[in-house]
Amino acid sequence: MLTGLTTGAGAVMAGGFGLILGSFLNVVAYRLPRGESLAAPASRCPGCDTPIKPYDNVPVLSWLLLRGRCRACGTSIAWRYPLVELVTGALTALVVLAFGADRDAWLGLAFVVLLVPVAVIDIDFRIIPNKLTILGAVLAPAILVLVDPGALPEHGIAALAAGGFLLAAALAYPGGMGMGDVKLAFVMGLFLGRDVGVAMLVALLAGSVAGAAVIARKGAKEGRKTAVPFGPFLALGGLVALFAGDPLVDWYLTTFA
Repeated sequence: MLTGLTTGAGAVMAGGFGLILGSFLNVVAYRLPRGESLAAPASRCPGCDTPIKPYDNVPVLSWLLLRGRCRACGTSIAWRYPLVELVTGALTALVVLAFGADRDAWLGLAFVVLLVPVAVIDIDFRIIPNKLTILGAVLAPAILVLVDPGALPEHGIAALAAGGFLLAAALAYPGGMGMGDVKLAFVMGLFLGRDVGVAMLVALLAGSVAGAAVIARKGAKEGRKTAVPFGPFLALGGLVALFAGDPLVDWYLTTFA
């Protein structure tokens, strides 16, 4: 899709496509955990159930022009919808800027598009749907076969290591880690290879800071009872590893190995 373009032009195209894709990811994040079809019915107002016209469904722009409200009934439309669109557009553009406007970007593009609905759904429902992790587990090896088949063994080992690490944590502390997190860590290893170590470290550090903040706010007794989804922290770690994992791993190996 991006082959033949300059990096800048490819990033602009990827960002525009990412905005549109972000609109669909909003549908995925809303309907998938509810067991609803992703194809039908067409997008509707959550207040009056009026179908949204195509001209009112332009990513970000329509929400701004309508001041975050339904044209038909005036029901407020959450700011999260344009935010997801913006984040998806920004991430897809950054992938192309980082990896080039060619097939080297395919793995990163698929990864960020997977992480966005995973994070949103886990925040809302405290679950990571199997359909998303299965999709990731199929996409990552398929893309690697096309772009870098020699990297498959490394990515497979990384997946087993990351998934196994969180599986051990889930078995040791059943209330603190879900199997959805374990499956996501496995899939992240398939996408990131050795850089998944950076992702896990960032996720654990960010999750620890968030947990400490909750305890500081609610007190130790109440804070420990507060469920904090780990999926968004894994997604954050995945993004850090995607864009900065190689130099961080090389620095560690050069400094400490």
